[in-house]
Parts: sequence; C-alpha cells; structure tokens
Amino acid sequence: MSLTTLAHALDTQIMAQGLGTNGLQGWIRDNIVPLLLLGIAVIMLWIGGRGDNAGVARRGVGLLVGLVALGIAVSGNGPAVGQFLAQLITG
Repeated sequence: MSLTTLAHALDTQIMAQGLGTNGLQGWIRDNIVPLLLLGIAVIMLWIGGRGDNAGVARRGVGLLVGLVALGIAVSGNGPAVGQFLAQLITG
C-alpha cells in the first residue's frame, strides 16, 4: 500500500467519524461548570458571614443573570430565546 493510498484511507476514515467538539463541551459542562458554581457558593457564604447581606444580594442577582446566560449558551437555544425576546418588543 502506498503512502498516498494510506493517507486517503485515513482521511476517509476521519471524515466518516464526524469529528466535533461535543466531547470537550460535555467535559466542560460536567466538570468545570460545577466547580465554578461551588467556588461562587463558597465566596457568597464567606461574604455573607461578614455581615454584608446587601453585597450578597447584589452578587446573587448578578450570578443569576450569569447562570441564565450560561444555560442559554449550553443548551443551544440562543436563537429561539432571541426570537422570543424580539417578539415581546415587536408584538
């Protein structure tokens, strides 16, 4: 088997697999996101322990907005959400 034939066979095999980023996205969603949420929760508890309840509430609202944006990005429903929000304005 020549090198060109082998390269063509390997190229065909790679194309048949349909490579993508689903594995990486899944790993980030399953590992990194929970660690970030845990870190944020610990920071919120630490701030609340100092008696800064207004700071916790302010950061909590920001966290909620960030989690909504993350949920939209991870689910892949961004265009549908955008269309819904546009229909709220335009009628």
